[in-house]
Amino acid sequence: MAKEKIETAIDKSNGTTPTGKLDSFGGMTKDELMNVLRIMNLSRTMDIKVMNLLKQGKAFFHIAGAGHEATQVAFGLAMKKGTDWAFPYYRDMGFMLTLGMKPEDAFLAFTGKGDDPLTGSRQMPCHWSSKEFNVPTQSSPTGTQFLQAVGAAMAMRKKGINGVVYVSSGEGTTSQGEFHEAVNWASREKLPVVFVIQNNKWAISVPVQNQTAGKNASILEMTKGYENLLRIEVDGTDFLQVNAAAQSAFKNARQGRGPALVEAHVVRLFSHSSSDDQKKYRPNDSLQEDLKKDPIEVLVNVLKKKEILNDLAYTEFKKEISNHVNEAADWALKQEEPKPETAIRYVLDESGKKDRLDYEKGKIEGKSVVLVDAINHALKEEMDRNNKIYVFGEDVSDGKGGVFTSTKGLSTKFGNDRVFNSPLAEASIVGVAIGMALSGLKPCVEIQFGDYIWPAFMQFRDEMVMYRYRSNNLFEAPVVTRVAVGGYIHGGLYHSQNIEGFFAHMPGLLIAYPSNASDAKGLLKTALRLNDPVLFLEHKGLYRQSYASSVEPDADYLLPFGKAKVVREGNDLSIITYGAMVHESNFAVKKLEDDGYSVEIIDIRTIAPLDVDTIYKSVRKTGKAIVIHEDTLTAGFGAEIAALITENCFESLDGPVRRIGALDAPIPFAPNLEHEILPTREKIYKSLKDLLEY
Repeated sequence: MAKEKIETAIDKSNGTTPTGKLDSFGGMTKDELMNVLRIMNLSRTMDIKVMNLLKQGKAFFHIAGAGHEATQVAFGLAMKKGTDWAFPYYRDMGFMLTLGMKPEDAFLAFTGKGDDPLTGSRQMPCHWSSKEFNVPTQSSPTGTQFLQAVGAAMAMRKKGINGVVYVSSGEGTTSQGEFHEAVNWASREKLPVVFVIQNNKWAISVPVQNQTAGKNASILEMTKGYENLLRIEVDGTDFLQVNAAAQSAFKNARQGRGPALVEAHVVRLFSHSSSDDQKKYRPNDSLQEDLKKDPIEVLVNVLKKKEILNDLAYTEFKKEISNHVNEAADWALKQEEPKPETAIRYVLDESGKKDRLDYEKGKIEGKSVVLVDAINHALKEEMDRNNKIYVFGEDVSDGKGGVFTSTKGLSTKFGNDRVFNSPLAEASIVGVAIGMALSGLKPCVEIQFGDYIWPAFMQFRDEMVMYRYRSNNLFEAPVVTRVAVGGYIHGGLYHSQNIEGFFAHMPGLLIAYPSNASDAKGLLKTALRLNDPVLFLEHKGLYRQSYASSVEPDADYLLPFGKAKVVREGNDLSIITYGAMVHESNFAVKKLEDDGYSVEIIDIRTIAPLDVDTIYKSVRKTGKAIVIHEDTLTAGFGAEIAALITENCFESLDGPVRRIGALDAPIPFAPNLEHEILPTREKIYKSLKDLLEY
């Protein structure tokens, strides 16, 4: 039979189900429909096999997709392999099998083998990944993938690729704010994103009516205020219907009409996961009703009615699939376990690029520049050099040019395509940047104040810094995030925070905290050339301070991460510090010199990596050490430095390792209150004098 095209008519105003007459085979050939049935049965058989392996202690965890197969296969068929990108969720095994994932590869992941091509067995099973099919490896938090999908779609547009990004979740995840942020951004920009909500009406044990406030607990109703968003509701257990919806959604996105949101009503035939028992909270009649809507049985009945399939042929068909699954599982179980020594690999880039950069070259002569202008010039020079760099954040475009003018003139010079304002949503800024970075671009984003970075914290901790590790080096997200931090500007409780202590606890993240204009320029230019994510901290109190200004290096000047600077040499005491405290310490030391003391000051310049060699060399020379930082004393990063000195320089010490930091309190607004909390040069002088006299 010749392949016939399916006719669809979608009402964009109210998001109704596709209508119009379907031909006997839904626009597909008999062979294509049998392939659909094969993939659906393959996914279901694999679900059952893994559950059996769990009972035998040969596998460890599973999240089944049983009941979702028709929807997953339909959207997998709509993908243009090698062009489109996908951010599936943990139930999407049917989708991945449709793209081309081999059962053998899935079983390597299920059984935690060393050759697992998804994550190298670093991530739990059912966290799908494929470099070949443009599927970045997943994390476990729900909803973080939506913003990354938007970023990948934005990257496609900027690179001139006519592609579509698929992103999926269950209905419970639509309660997450990042889902709405993603739909908002994609709708506003008319980005080619297809949001697929596989609504099985249960978020683990919570029914949809306790999750969703829309009319009839409808996701479509909840999102009807977004313009440019094609909204489709469909029976996700009926392959022919959901296939029509998938084709319409992808066509709409691929033609540049904007994103689509498909709410596919599916059923959850198995428990939420292998760690769950849905019989504890689901009424029996609910379970029985779902069994009547098994998408495999729905398709089988259609194929039997159309005389494409009979009982005997179907029995043999299923037996063949079962044999394949058993063979794949048996083969995977015989493969080698991961080598323990590989567990530490790929936290950071191992390509050697950072070692090949030409550091501390070029000229440092001519006019002095303030720190904020050095940042601005570094961005201009690197954007001139690399057209993959995109700058965005809140208020970064001209005429504002950033709240501190650090991005002034960039959008005028490079255009609004490369420098643009984001929505007022920090998770959106970072999540979208991650998606762009995964797609090969180099986003440099700005968070206005360190105090406001916390909505993006999960995108940092669970996504950005984890991508390389959890994908076993298949994907990387080298986003540069610039953040204004620090006090001494009477910013009160929410414009004065230091955040390095929180972020230093994230393996996979580089952190710079320059104290002067020259270092700021050199480090930022390096950050924009590295393959790792960088948190670039800029002390706003130093932006225009004369003592933080310096002669500006030229465009060839790069500073390495992990190389401290001896600001002042001395013999009696070592100060280890960074940021604004370099200058406060310097003022105190000048006074101590009048008293006859010789004090060495080490500016570490980067938190991660930390140059311990320069620190140890100084402490072993002077015999005394004090660590000074602006953040609160308790659990500040200085505690880590102090512990390292104690562990590695104990025999050289002539006194206790001391710390100076802010008091353990918020930073208040009034100047005299602020100075009571923060370290000052007077407090530093007294503490140094006390330790020198110890």
